[in-house]
Amino acid sequence: MRQFKNKILLITGGTGSFGNAVLNRFLETDIKEIRVFSRDELKQDNMRHEYQSKYPEAFHKLKFYIGDVRDLASIKNAMYGVDYVYHAAALKQVPSCEFFPIEAVKTNVLGTDNVLTAAIDCGVEKVVCLSTDKAAYPVNAMGTSKAMMEKVIVAKSRTADPKKTSIMCTRYGNVLASRGSVVPLFINQIKEGNDLTLTEPTMTRFVMTLEEAVDLVLFAFENGTSGDIFVQKAPACTIEVLAQALKELFNANNEIKVIGIRHGEKMYETLLTDEECANAIDLGNFYRVPADKRNLNYDKYFSEGIKESQLKQFNSNNTDLMDVEAVKNKLLEVPLVREELEKWRNK
Repeated sequence: MRQFKNKILLITGGTGSFGNAVLNRFLETDIKEIRVFSRDELKQDNMRHEYQSKYPEAFHKLKFYIGDVRDLASIKNAMYGVDYVYHAAALKQVPSCEFFPIEAVKTNVLGTDNVLTAAIDCGVEKVVCLSTDKAAYPVNAMGTSKAMMEKVIVAKSRTADPKKTSIMCTRYGNVLASRGSVVPLFINQIKEGNDLTLTEPTMTRFVMTLEEAVDLVLFAFENGTSGDIFVQKAPACTIEVLAQALKELFNANNEIKVIGIRHGEKMYETLLTDEECANAIDLGNFYRVPADKRNLNYDKYFSEGIKESQLKQFNSNNTDLMDVEAVKNKLLEVPLVREELEKWRNK
């Protein structure tokens, strides 16, 4: 964490699950200041009280900025003096983006352009943007808007001076117990004695914790060059295995009810596409996808081919599939799950 000493970090969408994880990781380090930028004053007020109580000695480092990434002036107002940016602000719910796709475009695409424009204008050293597996081979509005967000990131990296502002992107799958995810829903259904509602039992999803999400962003921050997209080699499981793991942890006998696939859902998700494999670099626990820095002169590609890659598409069906015991162990790494288990056992 030495690179953060006496530095100022701005987190867009900082009141969300990722922002909270970053604060818990960073606030007591020698970082100079963390700015939380979001449009929800209630969440900011709740965070203010929570972290004032949790970290009384370090709370002075935390600053809150009301604004919206859709408004360039408001994000630029929070950007002055900032060294690094984690861009997490987004519309993430698949069904709501399906019904209001233009809203997804305004936040995920135009909002990202505003964040990067402000960062470049204000001389920010590094920006790491957060994307999703749904951006690879997108079939829904949320994924499509995130795919366009990635295109904006790569395009900005081509025109920005990398010696002044480097722009990287991370792409990851489902984060266990993050806001709006299925784990809190299943836990509530267990506690209330209701059926666990599964869309499709054999559907597979990548699985990672919030701590692993922060680790991926840090890895990109430390190892990326401008325009890179980073992917973690995450394991996956079926939705049925996830539900069964929670039932066993809570020693519950709730029935499972299959309700059918929701708007815009896929049976499996992809983190690395076949097309990206042509340039992707295997870094052990991660893949790095460098930006395509070719210019608009395509004439030479009629006579020159592109080498065939040894890598193949990385998706939630061909990664390591976790069994019930493995998922239970992963769930026990999640603070929310441990807290809910403790309440359940002491009720």
